Amino acid sequence: MTGGEAPGSAALGPAPAAVLPHGRTAMFVLLGALTSVGPLAIDLYLPALPRLAADLGVSASAAQLSLTAFMVGLGAGQVVVGPLSDAHGRRRPMLVGFAAFCAVSALCAAAPSVEVLVVLRLLQGLTAATGVALTKAVVRDLYGGIEAARFFSMLMLVTGLVPLLAPLLGAELLRITPWPGLFGVLAAAGGLLWLTALLALPETHPPALRSGAAPRAVLRPLVRVLRHRAFLVPTLTAALASGAMFGYVSNASFVLQDVHALSPQGFSLLFGVNSAGMIASGQLAGRLAGRVPMRRLLAAGLALSGAAGALLLVAALAGLGLPVVTAALFLLTSGSGMVYPMALTIAMSSQPASRAGSASSVFGLAQWSVGGIVGPAVGAFGTGTLTPLAVAVAALSLAGCLSAAVFLRGKD
Repeated sequence: MTGGEAPGSAALGPAPAAVLPHGRTAMFVLLGALTSVGPLAIDLYLPALPRLAADLGVSASAAQLSLTAFMVGLGAGQVVVGPLSDAHGRRRPMLVGFAAFCAVSALCAAAPSVEVLVVLRLLQGLTAATGVALTKAVVRDLYGGIEAARFFSMLMLVTGLVPLLAPLLGAELLRITPWPGLFGVLAAAGGLLWLTALLALPETHPPALRSGAAPRAVLRPLVRVLRHRAFLVPTLTAALASGAMFGYVSNASFVLQDVHALSPQGFSLLFGVNSAGMIASGQLAGRLAGRVPMRRLLAAGLALSGAAGALLLVAALAGLGLPVVTAALFLLTSGSGMVYPMALTIAMSSQPASRAGSASSVFGLAQWSVGGIVGPAVGAFGTGTLTPLAVAVAALSLAGCLSAAVFLRGKD
């Protein structure tokens, strides 16, 4: 153990001074709504990527850069907002972030070129980072151990339902509006989320637990998190598994629509089925937490992802067709549904609640940065074949399994 942690810090529960005026169900609904901003801004316009590329006269890879820019901004923004929330509380940064998200989303709708859109999407990701990072910090403020695992698994309902519903909504909106209209919808959603946070979000990080406002004091929790192996290894494992998922998310619309001739509606339906698998596996992991060690649940999710990578690679090399590809992608998303909440709980529980914002920011940076790199890297090798996506998913899934194997060796 490094970073000067006291033994048993992983078992620390919520901050004793944390205020919880809402019931557990009400808090889940509130945080679920606030954490939806990231997935919504990614998945709503996935069906529009081919049309966006055609309208702006750019390649598929260039269009994917708008998705990559958002992911990079989402990761980088968390490194800023997480430590700031450890110093100033969770509520104020959340409100500022959602207000900025609303404004930038409106600007995206008026982007005249892909270059401008990429810059605006980067800014949009930076602003959306507040909702993604600080909801995890609020959970760590309020819950610890098995309760945190169950709560993070419940939030998988949101991170699963949004990919299930958002592409379907996006595809239907494309019937009545060009792709800029989707950003208008995101602007309206940002305004609604800001109002939700203003009216219902309590401050869960009391002044007694906050770091000082001086720059050195703000950075100190971040440095301690970065030196803590028990945090870094599950974070790396989750980042590799997330990279495989983001490779699928950012390239599936091109591969399935262009290679397998699915319509936007057909793609959205298939995407939704895979999201349902992620929801189901996440809820199963949450129910088993406490009866089955979290590390074993993490290993099970990684095994599913590894099998998905191998099957997808075989399908690409042997030309096995859409049914096998669909099965592999379903295994991939189902594995992710177990990996994410377990890895997140193990990582976050290794840190005291006073560093929850910093821990959440590093976890998010790793997750979204790897995803942002994988998407265009796969697209650069061409979207007219499944092979680049299959190779990326197989390699990242295997790397995630190897990372976890080192971490899990000799542990329950």
